[in-house]
Amino acid sequence: MYESQVAEEVIRWKRKLEKRPSLTGRYTKGLQAKMNKMIPEKLHTVVTTSIKNMVHATLVGSEYTTKKQPELALSLKEREEKVYSLIKSYKRTAALEGAGTGAGGILLGMADFPLLLSIKMKFLFDTASAYGYDVGDYRERLFVLYLFQLAFAREEKRPMLIEKLECWEDEKERLPDKDQYLAEFDWKTFQLDYRDYIDLPKMLQLIPGFGAFVGAAANYRFLDILGETAMNGYRMRWLSE
Repeated sequence: MYESQVAEEVIRWKRKLEKRPSLTGRYTKGLQAKMNKMIPEKLHTVVTTSIKNMVHATLVGSEYTTKKQPELALSLKEREEKVYSLIKSYKRTAALEGAGTGAGGILLGMADFPLLLSIKMKFLFDTASAYGYDVGDYRERLFVLYLFQLAFAREEKRPMLIEKLECWEDEKERLPDKDQYLAEFDWKTFQLDYRDYIDLPKMLQLIPGFGAFVGAAANYRFLDILGETAMNGYRMRWLSE
């Protein structure tokens, strides 16, 4: 019963992601492009460097993998009860972090990017363990990166990413070794997609005082989106296996 309900939810989620952007969505995208030109170059540099460091730490570091042991011998329902708890906890953490950095204007606002990235990646690694996957395996870390990318990808890239996640068991068998993959990883495109997605709310977060409210709301929403993406990504694997 529970798995049938989950399967239906996955179908609805995929349909939502694959829909053409609404008029409001297209307007927001145009507004983001204009705002992008107004953001100081120093802030762009912070985002670029933070993304590059995050990708490297995810694939080869131990920052997110320490003490993360996969949950074994649990039903899908039991696993998802743990994941719902993780989402609730991490949304609260992200909101508090966004409020704190948003209250300080541009300097603390810039500090928010690497902090928020760290919160997101720790959430994804904890979620992978809750679903029973060993993040000590570089291929599982790569799956985590694809989940992150899907959560904040442009509309035209989503179908390709969903297909890759759906066929992950076949996909991972074709992967090169870790060092080769890291050398060829297109982190620049990866960070541009992420930056474009978050530009508008993060620009508002740099306004002293007002930024505290925006920072809390934006970070809470980002973790909500990431949680939904992660759950459905792992649900697809569970159902296919």
